[in-house]
Amino acid sequence: MKDDRVKIQGLGVDNLDFESAVKYAENLHGQVVTLNPEMIQNAVKNKDFAKIVEEAELVIPDGIGVELGLIILGHRVRRIAGIEFARKMIDVYSKNGRSIGLLGAKPDIIEKTVANLKQEVEGININYIQDGYFKDEMPVIEELKVKQPDLLLVALGSPKQEELIYKLKEILPKSLMIGVGGSFDVWSGVVERAPQIYQKLCIEWLYRTLKEPKRFKRIFPTLPLFVLQVLKEKFTGRV
Repeated sequence: MKDDRVKIQGLGVDNLDFESAVKYAENLHGQVVTLNPEMIQNAVKNKDFAKIVEEAELVIPDGIGVELGLIILGHRVRRIAGIEFARKMIDVYSKNGRSIGLLGAKPDIIEKTVANLKQEVEGININYIQDGYFKDEMPVIEELKVKQPDLLLVALGSPKQEELIYKLKEILPKSLMIGVGGSFDVWSGVVERAPQIYQKLCIEWLYRTLKEPKRFKRIFPTLPLFVLQVLKEKFTGRV
């Protein structure tokens, strides 16, 4: 889909709605990046991270900030929540009997995530489980080389999860790999997702900030600065 991407801050984003993205990813091999404003700002400063995003097989706009930025630039691209996309791919892969690997989060979180998914998803085949508290990634890579999950969900936070997936592309050439951030926290039941009204209004970030005030420092000034940078891009043509 790289030829059909729209640009924001020099990065390409695939112009797909939710259902089209799911259909496209169903038989896709490689990396899916769920792009948010923090990741875009990191990519602007970090050429290595920008390369990872640009070489991803699918880049979806995760977050109202990216959707707003694309609208400012004249692109009608709707937000695709990364947590919903990844969860849908679990259903799709399970229906086809394909294997799923889960990597990341705290040991108790990933255990609860696995238990809940096994209850919720008929026929799910989880063939690899590893929490995110490992010091040496080589044993993890070697085990993945043996297990070869068809779908690998990595919850290490950005940019660590994207960097690891990028390394794994050679080792898992037939796998679809998605960085899922804090999704395991929600799927485990430990963290409550924002109510539907917040989701529909695309302000889940506000709900999470109200629940976890320490997140305020992470979001502000990141989001306002991001909007200003996009406005600069629109009116000057420069990132």
